[in-house]
Amino acid sequence: MTKVCIVGASGKLGQHMVQHSLDRGYKVVAVCREKSASKLDRFRYSITVVPGDTNDRMVIEKAVADCDAVLTVLVPWGMQRHSSGTAQAVLDFSRQDARLIFSAGNHITKDGLDVYSRKFKATVAAASWFGRLFRAFDLKDQIEACKRIFASDTKWTVVRAEGLEDGESQGLPVWSHHAGDPILDSKLTRRTDFALFMVDSITNESLVHEAPAIVSREAPSAVSCGV
Repeated sequence: MTKVCIVGASGKLGQHMVQHSLDRGYKVVAVCREKSASKLDRFRYSITVVPGDTNDRMVIEKAVADCDAVLTVLVPWGMQRHSSGTAQAVLDFSRQDARLIFSAGNHITKDGLDVYSRKFKATVAAASWFGRLFRAFDLKDQIEACKRIFASDTKWTVVRAEGLEDGESQGLPVWSHHAGDPILDSKLTRRTDFALFMVDSITNESLVHEAPAIVSREAPSAVSCGV
Protein backbone atom coordinates (compact mmCIF):
# COMPACT_ATOMS: atom_id res chain seq x y z
CA MET A 1 0.00 0.00 0.00
CA THR A 2 1.29 3.46 -0.92
CA LYS A 3 2.11 5.50 2.17
CA VAL A 4 1.66 9.26 1.90
CA CYS A 5 2.62 12.01 4.34
CA ILE A 6 0.65 15.26 4.13
CA VAL A 7 2.43 18.19 5.76
CA GLY A 8 -0.02 20.93 6.70
CA ALA A 9 -3.00 18.58 6.69
CA SER A 10 -5.40 20.53 8.91
CA GLY A 11 -6.01 23.44 6.52
CA LYS A 12 -8.63 23.41 3.77
CA LEU A 13 -6.17 22.33 1.09
CA GLY A 14 -4.61 19.73 3.36
CA GLN A 15 -7.96 18.19 4.27
CA HIS A 16 -8.83 17.85 0.59
CA MET A 17 -5.50 16.08 0.01
CA VAL A 18 -6.24 13.71 2.89
CA GLN A 19 -9.61 12.83 1.36
CA HIS A 20 -8.26 12.36 -2.16
CA SER A 21 -5.45 10.17 -0.83
CA LEU A 22 -7.86 7.99 1.14
CA ASP A 23 -10.10 7.74 -1.93
CA ARG A 24 -7.15 6.19 -3.77
CA GLY A 25 -6.55 3.68 -1.00
CA TYR A 26 -3.36 5.31 0.29
CA LYS A 27 -2.16 5.03 3.86
CA VAL A 28 -2.03 8.60 5.21
CA VAL A 29 0.21 10.23 7.81
CA ALA A 30 -0.89 13.80 8.58
CA VAL A 31 1.27 16.55 10.09
CA CYS A 32 -0.35 19.61 11.65
CA ARG A 33 0.00 21.88 14.67
CA GLU A 34 -1.26 20.27 17.85
CA LYS A 35 -3.92 22.95 18.36
CA SER A 36 -5.29 22.24 14.86
CA ALA A 37 -5.41 18.44 15.13
CA SER A 38 -9.13 18.46 15.99
CA LYS A 39 -9.84 19.66 12.43
CA LEU A 40 -8.90 16.16 11.30
CA ASP A 41 -11.30 14.38 13.66
CA ARG A 42 -13.49 13.17 10.80
CA PHE A 43 -10.51 11.15 9.55
CA ARG A 44 -9.34 9.91 12.97
CA TYR A 45 -10.05 6.23 12.30
CA SER A 46 -8.42 6.33 8.85
CA ILE A 47 -5.16 8.26 9.27
CA THR A 48 -2.18 8.68 11.60
CA VAL A 49 -1.73 12.21 12.94
CA VAL A 50 1.71 13.49 13.93
CA PRO A 51 1.14 16.74 15.85
CA GLY A 52 3.74 19.50 15.78
CA ASP A 53 5.03 22.47 13.82
CA THR A 54 5.66 21.62 10.21
CA ASN A 55 9.12 23.21 10.33
CA ASP A 56 10.12 21.12 13.35
CA ARG A 57 12.79 18.79 11.97
CA MET A 58 12.12 16.03 14.50
CA VAL A 59 8.40 16.09 13.69
CA ILE A 60 9.08 15.82 9.95
CA GLU A 61 11.70 13.11 10.40
CA LYS A 62 9.17 10.99 12.30
CA ALA A 63 6.30 11.68 9.91
CA VAL A 64 8.01 10.98 6.58
CA ALA A 65 9.71 7.75 7.64
CA ASP A 66 9.05 5.03 5.04
CA CYS A 67 6.65 7.25 3.06
CA ASP A 68 6.43 6.78 -0.68
CA ALA A 69 5.31 10.40 -1.18
CA VAL A 70 5.23 13.63 0.81
CA LEU A 71 2.71 16.35 -0.05
CA THR A 72 3.57 19.69 1.53
CA VAL A 73 1.45 22.83 1.86
CA LEU A 74 4.27 25.35 1.67
CA VAL A 75 2.88 28.28 3.68
CA PRO A 76 4.99 31.39 4.44
CA TRP A 77 3.55 32.11 7.91
CA GLY A 78 5.51 34.31 10.31
CA MET A 79 9.10 35.47 10.14
CA GLN A 80 10.86 32.38 11.45
CA ARG A 81 11.74 30.91 8.04
CA HIS A 82 8.74 28.62 8.21
CA SER A 83 8.63 27.74 4.50
CA SER A 84 12.33 27.13 4.05
CA GLY A 85 12.53 25.23 7.33
CA THR A 86 9.65 22.98 6.33
CA ALA A 87 10.98 22.39 2.82
CA GLN A 88 14.51 21.66 4.04
CA ALA A 89 13.28 19.13 6.59
CA VAL A 90 11.20 17.35 3.96
CA LEU A 91 14.17 17.30 1.56
CA ASP A 92 16.55 16.05 4.23
CA PHE A 93 14.47 13.29 5.79
CA SER A 94 12.33 11.89 2.97
CA ARG A 95 13.41 8.73 1.19
CA GLN A 96 15.64 9.43 -1.80
CA ASP A 97 13.10 7.81 -4.15
CA ALA A 98 10.03 9.43 -2.58
CA ARG A 99 7.80 11.72 -4.65
CA LEU A 100 7.86 15.19 -3.09
CA ILE A 101 5.00 17.50 -4.09
CA PHE A 102 4.86 21.10 -2.83
CA SER A 103 2.15 23.74 -3.19
CA ALA A 104 2.98 27.37 -4.00
CA GLY A 105 1.69 30.45 -5.79
CA ASN A 106 2.40 31.65 -9.31
CA HIS A 107 4.89 34.21 -7.97
CA ILE A 108 7.30 31.27 -7.71
CA THR A 109 9.33 30.82 -10.89
CA LYS A 110 11.58 27.89 -11.73
CA ASP A 111 13.42 29.23 -14.75
CA GLY A 112 12.57 32.93 -14.94
CA LEU A 113 10.43 32.45 -18.06
CA ASP A 114 7.07 33.15 -16.41
CA VAL A 115 5.28 36.27 -17.67
CA TYR A 116 3.57 38.49 -15.09
CA SER A 117 1.31 41.50 -15.53
CA ARG A 118 2.22 44.80 -13.88
CA LYS A 119 -0.82 44.40 -11.63
CA PHE A 120 0.29 40.95 -10.50
CA LYS A 121 3.84 42.11 -9.78
CA ALA A 122 2.57 45.14 -7.86
CA THR A 123 0.19 42.99 -5.83
CA VAL A 124 2.92 40.52 -4.90
CA ALA A 125 5.31 43.35 -3.98
CA ALA A 126 2.69 45.03 -1.80
CA ALA A 127 1.70 41.77 -0.11
CA SER A 128 5.34 40.95 0.58
CA TRP A 129 5.95 44.40 2.10
CA PHE A 130 2.87 44.31 4.33
CA GLY A 131 3.52 40.72 5.35
CA ARG A 132 7.00 41.59 6.55
CA LEU A 133 5.91 44.89 8.12
CA PHE A 134 3.34 43.16 10.32
CA ARG A 135 5.48 40.02 10.64
CA ALA A 136 2.54 37.94 9.44
CA PHE A 137 4.13 36.12 6.50
CA ASP A 138 7.31 36.11 4.45
CA LEU A 139 7.00 35.54 0.71
CA LYS A 140 10.77 35.89 0.31
CA ASP A 141 11.23 32.85 2.52
CA GLN A 142 8.79 30.87 0.36
CA ILE A 143 10.88 31.85 -2.66
CA GLU A 144 14.00 30.68 -0.83
CA ALA A 145 12.26 27.39 0.01
CA CYS A 146 11.48 26.76 -3.65
CA LYS A 147 15.02 27.60 -4.70
CA ARG A 148 16.21 24.83 -2.38
CA ILE A 149 13.63 22.44 -3.83
CA PHE A 150 14.61 23.26 -7.44
CA ALA A 151 18.29 22.72 -6.61
CA SER A 152 17.74 19.33 -4.98
CA ASP A 153 18.19 15.95 -6.67
CA THR A 154 14.94 14.60 -5.22
CA LYS A 155 11.86 13.69 -7.26
CA TRP A 156 10.11 17.02 -6.65
CA THR A 157 7.18 18.85 -8.21
CA VAL A 158 6.03 22.36 -7.23
CA VAL A 159 2.36 22.93 -8.07
CA ARG A 160 1.43 26.59 -8.57
CA ALA A 161 -1.81 28.55 -8.85
CA GLU A 162 -2.72 32.23 -8.76
CA GLY A 163 -5.91 31.91 -6.70
CA LEU A 164 -8.05 29.27 -5.04
CA GLU A 165 -11.81 29.08 -4.56
CA ASP A 166 -14.17 26.68 -2.85
CA GLY A 167 -16.78 24.73 -4.76
CA GLU A 168 -17.54 21.37 -6.30
CA SER A 169 -14.82 19.58 -8.20
CA GLN A 170 -14.42 20.32 -11.90
CA GLY A 171 -11.96 17.48 -12.38
CA LEU A 172 -8.21 17.45 -12.75
CA PRO A 173 -6.98 21.00 -13.52
CA VAL A 174 -5.18 21.89 -16.73
CA TRP A 175 -1.65 23.23 -16.55
CA SER A 176 1.08 25.10 -18.31
CA HIS A 177 4.84 25.26 -17.85
CA HIS A 178 4.70 29.01 -17.29
CA ALA A 179 2.50 31.71 -15.81
CA GLY A 180 1.31 34.07 -18.52
CA ASP A 181 -0.03 31.32 -20.78
CA PRO A 182 -3.52 32.38 -22.00
CA ILE A 183 -4.95 29.08 -20.75
CA LEU A 184 -4.39 30.39 -17.20
CA ASP A 185 -6.07 33.79 -17.68
CA SER A 186 -9.11 32.89 -15.55
CA LYS A 187 -6.69 32.62 -12.60
CA LEU A 188 -8.87 30.60 -10.20
CA THR A 189 -8.59 26.91 -9.34
CA ARG A 190 -11.04 24.97 -7.19
CA ARG A 191 -9.31 24.15 -3.91
CA THR A 192 -10.41 20.52 -4.04
CA ASP A 193 -8.99 20.23 -7.56
CA PHE A 194 -5.67 21.79 -6.58
CA ALA A 195 -5.48 19.03 -3.94
CA LEU A 196 -6.46 16.46 -6.57
CA PHE A 197 -3.62 17.63 -8.82
CA MET A 198 -1.17 17.29 -5.94
CA VAL A 199 -2.29 13.73 -5.21
CA ASP A 200 -2.40 12.79 -8.89
CA SER A 201 1.19 14.03 -9.27
CA ILE A 202 2.38 11.17 -7.04
CA THR A 203 2.04 8.75 -9.95
CA ASN A 204 2.65 11.22 -12.79
CA GLU A 205 6.35 10.83 -13.52
CA SER A 206 6.17 13.41 -16.32
CA LEU A 207 5.81 16.10 -13.63
CA VAL A 208 9.09 15.26 -11.87
CA HIS A 209 11.23 18.43 -11.81
CA GLU A 210 8.36 20.51 -13.16
CA ALA A 211 6.56 23.52 -11.64
CA PRO A 212 3.14 23.32 -13.32
CA ALA A 213 0.92 26.41 -13.13
CA ILE A 214 -2.68 25.23 -13.00
CA VAL A 215 -6.24 26.47 -13.46
CA SER A 216 -9.65 24.83 -13.16
CA ARG A 217 -10.56 22.60 -16.09
CA GLU A 218 -13.89 24.39 -16.60
CA ALA A 219 -12.44 27.89 -16.23
CA PRO A 220 -13.40 30.12 -19.21
CA SER A 221 -9.75 30.52 -20.26
CA ALA A 222 -9.25 26.74 -20.32
CA VAL A 223 -12.48 26.18 -22.23
CA SER A 224 -11.65 28.89 -24.78
CA CYS A 225 -8.30 27.20 -25.41
CA GLY A 226 -10.13 24.01 -26.37
CA VAL A 227 -9.43 21.92 -23.27
